[in-house]
Amino acid sequence: MILPKMPNFNLEGKRALVTGASSGIGIGCACALASSGAEVTLAARGLPKLKQLHDEMNSKGWSSHVLQLDIADPKQISEKISNDKAFDILVNSAGMGRHSNALDTTVEDFDAVMNVNLRGAYFITQAVARNLVKEKKAGSLINISSQMAHVGGIDRSVYCASKFAVEGFTKAMALEFGPRKIRINTICPTFILTPMTQPTFDDPEKRKWINSKIKLDRVGEVEDIMGAVLYLASDASSLVTGSSLIVDGGWTAD
Repeated sequence: MILPKMPNFNLEGKRALVTGASSGIGIGCACALASSGAEVTLAARGLPKLKQLHDEMNSKGWSSHVLQLDIADPKQISEKISNDKAFDILVNSAGMGRHSNALDTTVEDFDAVMNVNLRGAYFITQAVARNLVKEKKAGSLINISSQMAHVGGIDRSVYCASKFAVEGFTKAMALEFGPRKIRINTICPTFILTPMTQPTFDDPEKRKWINSKIKLDRVGEVEDIMGAVLYLASDASSLVTGSSLIVDGGWTAD
């Protein structure tokens, strides 16, 4: 009997780009990839936090680089990504939310959320995929979506719309990129405790709502996303594309 071999989670020799790398889930994703051997480019708008993360990661012997990038600006994507050599892995963790009742949504808030969560996600994915095609390389593209891409949420109409749209283009791109051995998937977290979500957790009524929906009876931590991103980035998920990996503690189970 020939026993099957365990799939490889090692990322040595791989170049990875992580957007939104300066905080929260982005930091977790960057550390997951770098600690598994990838050379990680840390991208975000603000340089001070990126440089601090870069220094701390490199002190551990991991390989990282800093790239100042606003994915809401297609011109920056074109100049800084399209003209670079191909990344084997993309993790797009850049995102934002401006939550309000749907009756109170302003055009400014709508555009701000869509420019990052949808337009930015689309064109950063396109740019990385184009370079992979140009160099005839396989790759894994991962967009950090949300459980709110599968359910509704009070005061989150715009945010839900942006994430539902990410799920849609992910499936369409999977059909187009599959023959080129380029995989594309999403990770859909529940509420993860980060500086950005801390105000939500500090609101007693919202915290009660979150606790009532998460069946595992605990809040999400950044570490809960790290295994998911490593799986999708590595050869362990070589037959997975056009899918959503939902990390929500059972929120969407009912």
